[in-house]
Amino acid sequence: MPTISMFYGIIIFMYFYDNKKHRLPHIHAAYGDEEAVLSIEDGEVLEGSIPRNKLRLVQAWIEIHRDDLMTDWKLAVNGQNPMPIKPLE
Repeated sequence: MPTISMFYGIIIFMYFYDNKKHRLPHIHAAYGDEEAVLSIEDGEVLEGSIPRNKLRLVQAWIEIHRDDLMTDWKLAVNGQNPMPIKPLE
């Protein structure tokens, strides 16, 4: 479960070989004890939840870094370490 970014108390990560359950490119975002799975394509929540204000930050970050996230997705589903991505500033 490589961490690819952290900002405002939110941890963004991807699992290796994680293309079976949701069957589309996605990230995991954790804030405190809560976790959400979000689509890279459109930022929609696929599963779970995090506070609404944190969710908006993650969705904005996805919009900014979509190309980098897709590159990392391809690495992670093939068992390779994804690259770190700049946090939201």
